[in-house]
Formats: sequence, structure tokens, C-alpha cells
Amino acid sequence: MRCGTMRGMAIKISGGTAHPLPSDMRQKLGADKKLLGAWESLTPLARNEWVCWVVSCKKEETHLAHLKRFSVEVNQGKRRPCCFIGCIHRTDKKPSASIRGIIASRSKSKR
Repeated sequence: MRCGTMRGMAIKISGGTAHPLPSDMRQKLGADKKLLGAWESLTPLARNEWVCWVVSCKKEETHLAHLKRFSVEVNQGKRRPCCFIGCIHRTDKKPSASIRGIIASRSKSKR
């Protein structure tokens, strides 16, 4: 957990399992009480998927779009990012065969 502030009070903000919570997400969570409540209701793995989905963008404009969607969609009750294969950075288990297949096909299409 990392601390943030909400109206001068220190608050704890939970992170994910493989990624540290980036400062821009922490800022959004610290500024929106409803968003923070929804965030804290997520499992650590679900939080990790949101973090990975936001930080894995290559372009700054995509990162900002994901950051905005994150706050809107989590506030709406969405538990995980849509159309996201899951965090491939986890070290506690190997990716499933289906995820390995998706990663392999994506790698081939980029060549």
C-alpha cells in the first residue's frame, strides 16, 4: 500500500501484484473518494491488470486515454479492463497456453 492525501489527510491506496502504482493513477485515486472506494473493492490481481493496462501503453496519448478510461470505468463498477489479455509481467505463475498463443501471434504480426 502507498499513502496519498485526500483533503490533507493521509490515506492508504492499494496497488497491484506485479506493478507499483504509478503517480498519475495514485493522484486520480487520491482525488476521487468514489473511485478510491471502487478501487479498494477490487482484488489485487484486478488492480494489477488496471495498472498494467495503463502503464503498458507506448504512446503518451494512449496512456492518457487509458488513464481517463480507468477512472471512468472503475467508477462505473467495471472490475477489469476490457479486451486485455492480463498482465504478462507477473512472476508468480507462468502465462496460460492461450495467453502464450496470443503473445506469439502478436509478436509475429509485428515483424
